[in-house]
Amino acid sequence: MAGLLRGAGPGVLITLPESGCRIPPLGSRSRIHTAGRGRTAALAWIALADALAEYQLLAELDWKKDSDEIRSQLRGLASRPSVDPWVLVEADDMLLPAHEFLEACGRCFRDVGAALAVLDIESDCCPVVCLRAARVEELTALAARAGFTARGCGV
Repeated sequence: MAGLLRGAGPGVLITLPESGCRIPPLGSRSRIHTAGRGRTAALAWIALADALAEYQLLAELDWKKDSDEIRSQLRGLASRPSVDPWVLVEADDMLLPAHEFLEACGRCFRDVGAALAVLDIESDCCPVVCLRAARVEELTALAARAGFTARGCGV
């Protein structure tokens, strides 16, 4: 799944002791390995989100934050598009509640060939990734195949 995200960093194995998971280098064809007995697939999904955040390929958004904070976090993604989608964000969009603002951002990102997608980790935060718009369906299918939910924003 990490291979779908542009701007992937160098191949580094990430070990997350608190979850018992090892994340292979981004872009590798290896699978996430859970070291602990009785660990669920949910830990691997959360570990993947943590690893993506470490590489600045995922922004963990808080629904209580305002649009300026959300925009700042999305601008920090290493996978953001080279064409600036923020010129397309209307002034009125900046006044929207977080969920609606994220959907508006998703539409602007699509206009420049990129997409925002939410990875559901069953938490009160909202993990968001940026990828090429043409690959959103592939991301959602991979997540579903693993038993999780990913959805495009502004679709």
